[in-house]
Amino acid sequence: MTESGAGPTLVLVLAVAVLVGCGVILLLERSLTRVLLGIIMLGNGVNVLILLGGRPGGAPIVGSGPVERMSDPLPQAMVLTAIVITFGFTAFLLAVAYRSWYLSGDDEVPDDLEDRQIIRRAGRNEASAADLGGEGPNGDPEQVDPEPARRRLRRGDDGQ
Repeated sequence: MTESGAGPTLVLVLAVAVLVGCGVILLLERSLTRVLLGIIMLGNGVNVLILLGGRPGGAPIVGSGPVERMSDPLPQAMVLTAIVITFGFTAFLLAVAYRSWYLSGDDEVPDDLEDRQIIRRAGRNEASAADLGGEGPNGDPEQVDPEPARRRLRRGDDGQ
């Protein structure tokens, strides 16, 4: 903020733009580690943007000064809430990336079968066929209805 309290400085606005821009670029990658860094950078950029929307001033404590000179507490509360939400989402995404790395040896998200079919059709300028449904319960191989899980017998319960 500026000394006179007129609004945000150009440096803070550029910092928000760089954080959000880099965060979006990293979110578009296939590596979960880069997606994680993109979430963190995007969250920090949005938090700074929310803080820039508040009124600068003194601590918003009743009785510490005139109300006109107090800062706006709402953006501060919103940023604290956003920090907690971003932390939880970061922990979840970190667990997913670790699990992916543990199972497959890398954290890159692979293409699925439908993505490859769409790329092939786009290369041939072919429109995809419309799925109108109506095949019935056994006619569509994508519709899987698993069998119910069998119950385990308890000790001493022979099922008789």
